[in-house]
Amino acid sequence: MHLLLTVFAAVIATTVWYRTAPQSKMQLGLLCWLFWGASIMWFVDALAEYVELRAEYFTPAPADMLNDTFLGLSVIALALVIWLVRLLISDPRGVIKARLNDVHTASSHIQATPVSQPPERLVLKN
Repeated sequence: MHLLLTVFAAVIATTVWYRTAPQSKMQLGLLCWLFWGASIMWFVDALAEYVELRAEYFTPAPADMLNDTFLGLSVIALALVIWLVRLLISDPRGVIKARLNDVHTASSHIQATPVSQPPERLVLKN
């Protein structure tokens, strides 16, 4: 199931990348590499498991299928997080840099107000 999920994710990411390739700055190529790398890895794993189990490979237990589904979804989520972090660090559209500049210019326009002097202390004498 994890192989199937990552292949679907790879095909969807590749299709989106291909449709927006010339003008896109969203670094979808990285996402494609992550998904296709996971797909190839699990394809080799599936071949090795088939060699070991033969016909039993095609009749997995329901608990194994559920675990494989969670594994596939976890890897898709991790790949999306890696891609998002990379995208935010590179900031291809300059959105984060513009926001930081806005905050910096707004804070530089704030006038420093003088702090009022505290009242004199009263000293009590006996």
